[in-house]
Amino acid sequence: MGTRTGAGTRKRHTRVAAVAAVAALALAPGCTLSKTGGADGNPPSDGGRVLAVKIDNVRPARPQTGLEAADVVYAEQVEAGLSRLMAVYAGRLPPAVGPVRSARETDLELLRQFDDPALVFSGAQSKLLPLISAAPLRQLSPGKAPGDAYFRGGDKAAPHNLFVRPKALDADPGDGGLESTGFRFGPRPKGGTPEREATVRFPAARFTFTWSAERERWLVSMDGERARTTDGGTLAASTVVVQYVKVRESRFHDRSGNNTPLTETVGSGKARVLRDGRAYEARWERPLPQDGTEFTTADGGAQLPFAKGQVWVVYAKA
Repeated sequence: MGTRTGAGTRKRHTRVAAVAAVAALALAPGCTLSKTGGADGNPPSDGGRVLAVKIDNVRPARPQTGLEAADVVYAEQVEAGLSRLMAVYAGRLPPAVGPVRSARETDLELLRQFDDPALVFSGAQSKLLPLISAAPLRQLSPGKAPGDAYFRGGDKAAPHNLFVRPKALDADPGDGGLESTGFRFGPRPKGGTPEREATVRFPAARFTFTWSAERERWLVSMDGERARTTDGGTLAASTVVVQYVKVRESRFHDRSGNNTPLTETVGSGKARVLRDGRAYEARWERPLPQDGTEFTTADGGAQLPFAKGQVWVVYAKA
């Protein structure tokens, strides 16, 4: 069972070889996204590009800015059992996003399923930097972005006060930016069970999604508090995916000696998809890093469509 067929799959596999040939130039210091072409001057890929931003998610970093505009929000486990978010923008760009924090090894495999992704991050530990440079993505850390793209602001203390202006990056996400992920959107499928609330626990973090029939969205809570934006709005998702994956120790540690967990997003396993006030038991499959992740019903193997709107994917330990 594959994740994509036809022209989309052929485009993805031919593009892999091209990425390796231009990686050094595309990641050269000073290169940024261009509305007329990639960093090497070539036209952007047919699948569109996305802008991914690593976002802080400890209590001092909240409320976050610009998270409500993301098309997809990934929640992953980091050191000491805490969580960090990756917001992916494939459509509209908010004026500012943040607080921006550092990248992890998990991000590199995760982003392989996107066509021509750009990654906004505050930095990374020195041993991880060569892996980031070798990855098929555009680096947009402070040292590789225009001088006015990043700024410190708000009432938060460092390091929770670094923000980015996406439009200053000259980023131009396309409507097809999510096509390569394997996500499919459509009417609510048959089956499922009524669900009002679901909670996913990390060792030192907690996500709760509560169905609001009035808003037709899953209201997001983190660590027992309703998640809000800096303008006072409530974070809400149209679809929530609890994806059960292998989370293991990596070769990296933080400054305190805590191991950095590595979340494996290639493979297959169980998932739970929440949409329209119902829960669907599902399977996920991603055979290769460059493939998207296909979600199917647990019983018959039919593709499971998501509700149109923001998607949250929470990586839970299998």
